[in-house]
Amino acid sequence: MALNSVHDVDVLIAGAGPTGLALAVDLARRGISARLVEQSDRLFPGSRGKGLQPRTLEVLDDLGVIDAVLASGGPYPLMMSWQGDRRVGEWDLLERFAPTPRAPYGEVWMLTQWRTQEILHERLRELGGGVEFGTALTGITQDDDGVDAALALPDGSTGTVRARYLVAADGGRSAGRRALGVGMTGETIDPHPILIADLLLGGIDREHWHVWPKAEGGTVMLCPLAGTDHFQLLAQYTETGTEPDGSVEGIRRLIDARTPIGGGQVREVLWSSVFHPSAAMADRFRVGRVFLAGDAAHIHSPAGGQGLNTSVQDAYNLGWKLGQVLRHGADAGLLDSYEEERLPIAADVLGISTRLHGATRDGDDTAARQRGTDTHGLELHYRDGPLTRELRPDALPGGTLPDAAPRAGDRAPDAPLAGGGRLFDLLRGPHFTLLALGTAARLPPGIPADLVHAHRIDDSPEHGTSGAHAVYGDGLFLVRPDGYIGLATREPADVTAYLARFTGRPCGELGHDRP
Repeated sequence: MALNSVHDVDVLIAGAGPTGLALAVDLARRGISARLVEQSDRLFPGSRGKGLQPRTLEVLDDLGVIDAVLASGGPYPLMMSWQGDRRVGEWDLLERFAPTPRAPYGEVWMLTQWRTQEILHERLRELGGGVEFGTALTGITQDDDGVDAALALPDGSTGTVRARYLVAADGGRSAGRRALGVGMTGETIDPHPILIADLLLGGIDREHWHVWPKAEGGTVMLCPLAGTDHFQLLAQYTETGTEPDGSVEGIRRLIDARTPIGGGQVREVLWSSVFHPSAAMADRFRVGRVFLAGDAAHIHSPAGGQGLNTSVQDAYNLGWKLGQVLRHGADAGLLDSYEEERLPIAADVLGISTRLHGATRDGDDTAARQRGTDTHGLELHYRDGPLTRELRPDALPGGTLPDAAPRAGDRAPDAPLAGGGRLFDLLRGPHFTLLALGTAARLPPGIPADLVHAHRIDDSPEHGTSGAHAVYGDGLFLVRPDGYIGLATREPADVTAYLARFTGRPCGELGHDRP
């Protein structure tokens, strides 16, 4: 053990964006001591990541904020294409999907990033946490027992925090990643800059997302932001050497030149930013006791609405694993699975974002409009992950299990329950959930209630093929705290053997009632 073995906090989180806030909420509800520091003096003020995909909505449901999310946002409007001052026609950016018993959130939900962060911040304060604004991570030193994080404090002084683990969720220019010496592999996917801004704007309806794809100087888009009276402006600059001007006067000139609205209709610019679309991923997501999450680990084009969503799901994957190690005594080797599971997912999602950006940039309308289920996050899985155990013979390659039936590693689908309610009502919370489905499924004895909530679910004839038993089939399904099926089996002994990895208790002890 290192000489400096006294810890100020279990987890230090750098960066109070959606990633850091989601992780802080998840740790707080697990009773893990954490400090969340943010270099800025306030939460991010812009709309940038405005699309919450269905899987992210499920995560926010579990974190206890879905009512506020749904009340504060709205569905995406239809697109309206313009040519000069003439409306060419409306079309849909999205393939629309109604909610189903298996997936209660059918399509992407528009909510400005600043409001998403406000909601998570409010939830964190409900749980007794908060954000230390004006506090920047400036250095990292670690040993076998913990991390010493150097901080620049609001009053200009410096300090050091000793933590068991540190999570750098501090954005694309992550100080934490630089302190670790971890490289980013990627490329600029568009050489031309893009201006994004939030405006108070008159002179145009809020029923459509307006786009001038052939405007001289580059495409202009104006999207009414659900739950606000703002528009989001996104403007491409295709002329070499042109530098975007995000000031009120600069944006007025842009609106004058590229749209028929008139610059005088720009009443206020609430926030603006200029960026060059990039796609990049950190070479590693973990170095010792330090983890990279969100934009610190992967940078996306905004096309496809994947950046914020992938980032929140990083936090969701890491939070429960830190909880098992710090609260339930699991071996710290469990934390290796964060990089093993999330790095391949981030790489795949990065490919989706890059494809959609390229199609939009190149004027391929058909490809640009292909935003279907591949962006929703519901089909992402960990079937080949290190924590996945599929032990049903009929689910193995060549078996008789229907293709649509969930396998270990898949997201656990929702389903209606007999007598009312949803399967997600049972999954909600920081615990594992054990489901026994079918008359032959037997719950193992002595499963500790502080670790696992066990439920026998009877057939629900009134729900037909949408009931839990019909969806999952026969067997025992152990659902991880992040809503993925970790184990699928028909043998009770497999459950206790699997759970032993997630607690400091001996395997045999898990299978018997404790005195």
